[in-house]
Amino acid sequence: MAVPRAAKTQRRTRIQEEKEERILDAALEVFSSNGFRGATIDQIAEAAGMSKPNLLYYFRTKEAIYRTLLESMLFTWLEPLKALDAEGDPEAEIRSYIRRKLEMSRDFPRESRLFANEMLQGAPHIEDDLTGPLKALVDEKAEVIRSWIKNGKIARCDPYHLIFAIWATTQHYADFDVQVRAVLGENRAGEGRFEDAARFLEQLFFEGLRPKKA
Repeated sequence: MAVPRAAKTQRRTRIQEEKEERILDAALEVFSSNGFRGATIDQIAEAAGMSKPNLLYYFRTKEAIYRTLLESMLFTWLEPLKALDAEGDPEAEIRSYIRRKLEMSRDFPRESRLFANEMLQGAPHIEDDLTGPLKALVDEKAEVIRSWIKNGKIARCDPYHLIFAIWATTQHYADFDVQVRAVLGENRAGEGRFEDAARFLEQLFFEGLRPKKA
């Protein structure tokens, strides 16, 4: 995992922590707008309001900043999936997962676009995270969904494609936010669009997931 250079010192000050956060917030804006290749240390330093040498005290390279952002974002992004409880009611668990994913699309659009750009480039910086921790977590939750299917709590489906479908439909509202707002029009493009999306997606998924009566 990428570690800020200043974090390697024995004791980090509040000022150091604040500057690292300022760098990461500025870098998020630059990377989400320009991608990894199009972003430069100079752009990040300017956006952070500090000199390039000062920035390089905290992070040695552009890649170190980028990896820190991606790893932090991936950790946050997976929290809702980790919360999927095998002992819970499947409908309530999946409804909660859909809503939490939509909340993240609403609250973290730049992070979502950053991750999408990394995927479009072939995930060169986090491939090990995808084939390691991410795959392990999805495998674990696929078994949870299989247990619900086996016990007749939801209809038969492919657990992996169910998870992929939830990712695709919820993250659309972050990655294609401009398109969503343009098509909905001024009267429907406010914050209420996320609640509208949640209700629609809950209906969409549960029409297909409710067990069929014999």
